[in-house]
Amino acid sequence: MNKGLQLSNITKYYSEGNNRIAALDHVSISVVPGEFVAVVGPSGSGKSTFLSIAGALLKASEGEINLNGHNISKLSDKELSNIRLREIGFIMQSSNLVPYLNVLDQLLLVKKMSGKVTAEDKKFAIKLLEELGLGAKLKSFPEELSGGEKQRTAIARSLINKPNVILADEPTASLDTKRAHEVVSLIAQEVKSRQKAAIMVTHDERMLEYCNRVYRMEDGKMNLVNY
Repeated sequence: MNKGLQLSNITKYYSEGNNRIAALDHVSISVVPGEFVAVVGPSGSGKSTFLSIAGALLKASEGEINLNGHNISKLSDKELSNIRLREIGFIMQSSNLVPYLNVLDQLLLVKKMSGKVTAEDKKFAIKLLEELGLGAKLKSFPEELSGGEKQRTAIARSLINKPNVILADEPTASLDTKRAHEVVSLIAQEVKSRQKAAIMVTHDERMLEYCNRVYRMEDGKMNLVNY
């Protein structure tokens, strides 16, 4: 069984008046556990559409998506919702933390959504947060955290359900250079040590040193580039 994430000949059409526009045009990519891949490209090139399809948030018009050897392209919305919760960890541009929950409870909320919270879940959440340098912030609320601490909390939250795939959408958008390097370096470390298949969409080409491969997207087409 092929572990990781494979997208094969993914095309996504949108209607614009009487015209049919291809936001993605036969895009293929394969990411295996332990690999951290970046996708760069100008605004409007199709990066967001690509990440939404990779994360089972949007259905492709054509093509096939395989997650750990299982074709998820034809699953129902309910089945895809379950896949997103259990199999995919998301790290977004802004940390999207819940304002009234402390750092530990941000993680435990995800566990509650997928079932009951066990003592083992709490132990794992604390371990993750300590690993990411947040051991002293377990009871802190988002307004008490720096931008980097918020994103580190978001990284920990993306890992709490032990997903196979991590998808990061411009995770450094709101950070200064130092914090940006810290955050992407941490994502890369977690991807390697926990053997996740990870894709990061980014405008920030300074962060590409942490990635195994880089793809450039333009006009809905994606090509491997050398950095």
